[in-house]
Amino acid sequence: MELLRRRIQVTKEIVVSSVWAVPAADQRPADVALVLGHGAGNDMNNPLLSFVHEALARLGVMTVKFNFPYKERGGKAPDRTPLLEATWRAVIGAVRADEQLAPARLFCGGKSMGGRIASQLVADGEACAGLVFLGYPLHPPKRPEKLRAEHLPRIGCPMLFIQGTRDALCDLALLREVLKRVHSPVVLHVIEGGDHSFNVPKHMGHTVVQIQQQIVDAIVLFLRRYGEH
Repeated sequence: MELLRRRIQVTKEIVVSSVWAVPAADQRPADVALVLGHGAGNDMNNPLLSFVHEALARLGVMTVKFNFPYKERGGKAPDRTPLLEATWRAVIGAVRADEQLAPARLFCGGKSMGGRIASQLVADGEACAGLVFLGYPLHPPKRPEKLRAEHLPRIGCPMLFIQGTRDALCDLALLREVLKRVHSPVVLHVIEGGDHSFNVPKHMGHTVVQIQQQIVDAIVLFLRRYGEH
């Protein structure tokens, strides 16, 4: 595996950092790549995102992570939606334009906000082989009436939702009802006891690495299922 650090132009004035985890040539059984965006409260160096990023590359899947502009400049409040979406488009464009690394099948997703923004682009027509959500933020904490799901039925590609049973931003019963209205293939992988960051109570006896590996395993199964031509 090789880690390539690249700068990606979003607008004339804005450039963001990205890291491309590239498997060795003999580790790439399928021409598949996954791009991951970070959540609102962290950046691309988030431990979960970084674990998934490198673990998938070791298993033969090129995986790209990147910063949104507000984190690139050290800010805390997320950029407005148009800039978040523009950043996603720029990163997707950079991956697809790479003469050596452009995959035949490009999957997108990420942690919380990063995955949600990707889904909005796909709902509006961005081509994508599938979406991977590491904790989809279905609603704000304690406000289940404010669903962020109106666009999901417009998505035509397969989707993987990895969700914790204690996620304050995603009532699983509500998510299951939403997914009944989705016509594309959907996989829901539940992390028992997991909160929005997939932390589980100590009494359950699972280490952080065990939970992270469970997440990677679920993604690999999804990519194998939907990453073939």
